Amino acid sequence: MAAPMRNVIRCCLPAALFLRKSVRPRCQRCYYTQSSGKETHFGFQTVPEEEKGERVYRVFESVAQKYDVMNDSMSLGVHRLWKDWLVRLMNPTPGTQLLDVAGGTGDVAFRFVNYIRAQREKLIRSELKWQQNLSWSDISKSYSQEQQGSLMGSQAVVCDINKEMLKVGKQRSLQLGYSEGLSWVAGDAEELPFADEKFDIYTIAFGIRNVTHIDKALEEAYRVLKPGGRFLCLEFSQVNNPLVSRLYDLYSFQVIPVLGEVIAGDWKSYQYLVESIRRFPPQEEFKEMIEDAGFFKVNYHNLTSGVVAVHSGFKL
Repeated sequence: MAAPMRNVIRCCLPAALFLRKSVRPRCQRCYYTQSSGKETHFGFQTVPEEEKGERVYRVFESVAQKYDVMNDSMSLGVHRLWKDWLVRLMNPTPGTQLLDVAGGTGDVAFRFVNYIRAQREKLIRSELKWQQNLSWSDISKSYSQEQQGSLMGSQAVVCDINKEMLKVGKQRSLQLGYSEGLSWVAGDAEELPFADEKFDIYTIAFGIRNVTHIDKALEEAYRVLKPGGRFLCLEFSQVNNPLVSRLYDLYSFQVIPVLGEVIAGDWKSYQYLVESIRRFPPQEEFKEMIEDAGFFKVNYHNLTSGVVAVHSGFKL
């Protein structure tokens, strides 16, 4: 007999600015059961569709506290370079409104804030360069005024379905001194709690392979982006070098679960994460899925021989 299905009843979020247009207010999740009969994959296992979301939630709830340490250990720190590359490709300008989905620990959002601050510094220096007769007090005043709005209207909204991941992200933001331009919202990538055409850029890094219905997540990304907005996805992908592929498989299945057990005390969660990477569509197939969602000028960039890829598309 099929496992019970979780259907969602929504109650109102207090922040009206997050609500969809022409849609009833949304809310925290309450569940009742109903059979669906459809199946999907959870790593290499086949499970009822309605079970996957809860299983994935438990995985990330389990690994949340050690998530960043494990990322450094598993990738030997290279994940930081991949995320740096993503933000450079994004190239946000002051005033940009970013939605980072499945970004609970804040890695992409923090980089976005740093990038905007660096852009602001360049603008200040550029303006002062052409005003050679300014006194020291004038220059100091100029920096002081700019500091009052160091992100110049930019905002990063971090949306994650897992409250434990969001909790870790908020703690990190306080520890690292990010007090401006960040919001944290609990929400499902397949049913985002935001109005239509609200954001300039949508990012999702190492998260889309964990959703139950990738097509629904892509449709939601399209919906919340403004016309001209950009979709960017950083995700593990298909290695295009046979030698690297063999070494990568050996490392993934023989080393990563062991690291998970030693560092996080959780073999099974990291075994799932490795398996979920192998079940994710290869680059060309995922590109077609993004195009089917309505995006134009879709392309991808392979990094580290295709261990990861950054997919990009525009809402025109």
